[in-house]
Amino acid sequence: QLFVADTVQSDSSVMELLGASHSYLNERLANHYGVEGIYGSRFRKTELPDRNQRGGLLSQGALLTVTSYPGRTSPVLRGKWLLDNMLGTPPPPPPANVPILPDAEAGEVPTSIRERLARHRADPVCASCHVVIDPLGFALENFDVIGGWREHDEVGNLVDPDGSYPGGVEFSGFADLRDWMLDRPEQFSHTLTEKLMTYALGRRVEYYDQPVIRKIVSDAADQNYSWSSLITGIVMSPPFLMSTTR
Repeated sequence: QLFVADTVQSDSSVMELLGASHSYLNERLANHYGVEGIYGSRFRKTELPDRNQRGGLLSQGALLTVTSYPGRTSPVLRGKWLLDNMLGTPPPPPPANVPILPDAEAGEVPTSIRERLARHRADPVCASCHVVIDPLGFALENFDVIGGWREHDEVGNLVDPDGSYPGGVEFSGFADLRDWMLDRPEQFSHTLTEKLMTYALGRRVEYYDQPVIRKIVSDAADQNYSWSSLITGIVMSPPFLMSTTR
């Protein structure tokens, strides 16, 4: 909350939500993130020492925790969350009666989550979605269920954060995924503008709102996608000015 508020109050580019090199930490959270030299319960703005492991919303423990199961991470939950909330390309619901990923039998060597998800991608019914969802989630596998950095998964397998995304895109972990998203500011800005517009209008965004949203984002590009450019575009837009739900 402090991190997002800081980007708004300083009128930063909304891309700072993804690419910022700082966060707000107190001693407890700093220890969790492996950042030294922070003491006490007060949250303060802190430069992060390693941008290959931390930076922006993608590496925040709260997000990583709510997209995990209690006992293990979930590349599917994390990948779907990114598609829904940051890339604006939500996948369709899964088909009915899809079996859950099986755990290892007694005495059987546990397999990695990557190996188990490969079974879904081998099923033509599941493959079309998982080929998009899974690589995004795999890129975040160096974060455990509560967002701590790790090199090995829950059963001791070495984490493999590599992934191939449709269109020939290759990821090798969190930093690659973040940089790929930073290279596409119009996509993230469009998704964020849709969500801000939904809040401002008090209703969901419809297909006929899309031309207005595209113009807001296009105009904001000239101002490096600053918060003020997006917010001003929304409050000056016809859907907002003509809304009767405010």
